[in-house]
Amino acid sequence: MSTRPASSPIGLIDGFGRRIDYLRVSVTDRCDLRCTYCLPKGFKGFEEPANWLSLAEMQRLVGLFVELGVHKVRLTGGEPLLRRGIGELAAGIAALPGLKDLSVSTNGTRLTHHATALRQAGVTRLNVSLDTLDPACFARITGRDCLSDVLSGLAAAQAAGFDPIKLNMVMQGAVNDADVERMVAFSIEHGFVLRLIEAMPMGDTGRSVMPVDASALGIRLAARFGLVPAIERGGGGPARYWRAASADASVRGGMSLGVITPMSQHFCASCNRVRLGVDGTLYLCLGQEDKVDLGRQLRDGASDAQLRSAIVAAMAMKPERHVFDSRPGQVVRFMSQTGG
Repeated sequence: MSTRPASSPIGLIDGFGRRIDYLRVSVTDRCDLRCTYCLPKGFKGFEEPANWLSLAEMQRLVGLFVELGVHKVRLTGGEPLLRRGIGELAAGIAALPGLKDLSVSTNGTRLTHHATALRQAGVTRLNVSLDTLDPACFARITGRDCLSDVLSGLAAAQAAGFDPIKLNMVMQGAVNDADVERMVAFSIEHGFVLRLIEAMPMGDTGRSVMPVDASALGIRLAARFGLVPAIERGGGGPARYWRAASADASVRGGMSLGVITPMSQHFCASCNRVRLGVDGTLYLCLGQEDKVDLGRQLRDGASDAQLRSAIVAAMAMKPERHVFDSRPGQVVRFMSQTGG
């Protein structure tokens, strides 16, 4: 029989005094795109479905994290909208007492079919991967000619009431950097939050990307478009933001430009997140190999109390920072295997 722990104001604290209140959950490592920085062409090394956590097992583990002080959860992949029952899972997680924020990261190809259901399930925010507005460049990066599906999905998400909608643009030198001003103008027109992300050297695919200094790029774009430094609503994440000088930061629907700089200016000192893989592996850092197999413990019959103890103990293993800069070849797993 499960018993809930007494509520604690302390929550999950790692060995460096950081409060861990954000959990990213990969509901599948499968994807309908093959982005060049994420999955190699012809990749077949996906997790066997028999090893996936069931939706009930995922909800059980997420519930334990929320009991321990996590109040922000993001459903990721692979592409999370490929997982059957994603709406039901989202609704179950959204109903957990103590959860304040439930979001989804998606490539947008299936948003036209899922946007309204996700909103009704209690998902509050969306992050959509979009690296270019040029159809030929999009097909070259993703392996599919489906930019129009993503743009239709964004329109459906806005119609469903999602705000903010964040566009994640992974910057690749000599690939999509020439399209960045067009992306800024598009985001201003539609009121999206555009975030420029430095590619991380995860797997051979990540290491093959020509790096772009997103900090310098953000400063240049802010000057070009008349944007001023801002604190993004619902902040606390790794991005640094600019917005239109005339915009009221309290008003919903305004465009913002952000940069996420794990390479040029890492933000490890304020890291507040851990990641749960589709098989129940708890990854404690994107740029390290520290992990705990919660899925195996769950399936071996661990009680809720035992799983909570394992989660608390895992926090002591969370490293101080990634080593992408000093040992870029250390992490051999691909981004889709970790969960965004």
